Amino acid sequence: MIKVDRIHHVAYRCNDAKETAQWYKDKLNMDLILSIAENEVPSTKEPDPYMHIFLNAGNENVLAFFEIPNSPDMGRDENTPIWVQHLALRVNSVEDLLEAKADLESKGVDVLGPTDHTIFKSIYFFDPNGHRLELAANTGTPEQFKQLNSVAQAMIDEWAETKVAPNHADWLHKKH
Repeated sequence: MIKVDRIHHVAYRCNDAKETAQWYKDKLNMDLILSIAENEVPSTKEPDPYMHIFLNAGNENVLAFFEIPNSPDMGRDENTPIWVQHLALRVNSVEDLLEAKADLESKGVDVLGPTDHTIFKSIYFFDPNGHRLELAANTGTPEQFKQLNSVAQAMIDEWAETKVAPNHADWLHKKH
């Protein structure tokens, strides 16, 4: 049986590896920990030069990017709303979240939020490649997370049948 231990790394495309590494260092304090460059893709043997960079996202989490200069310009899936595809990074507290927002804004980054999701609060912004990022601080209680876990399968089963949002967890975004 497969037993996943953790995510090894998550990889995205970038426009410029050096600019991306510097942005993540300057804005999110993520250090460049590894760079790999090849003229041939190891898995497919395609002749396609690339730079693959790896950034330390804390606690053995790694965020990676590929710069692939011989491919068409990077775009985004125009059929998917811009708020859907994003990378959410956790911070330790709401205080840290608010400090991060102020720090990002002082560095010229446009930040949306914080948004209150009841079990966590988030801020949203974009990296220089157009990737949407979220910083989130958990605020939920163990009971709230247990309640959400207990209805997760019922919600997805109902959604699969109706494609209408089930109301099992509608308390999350109702005004308190």
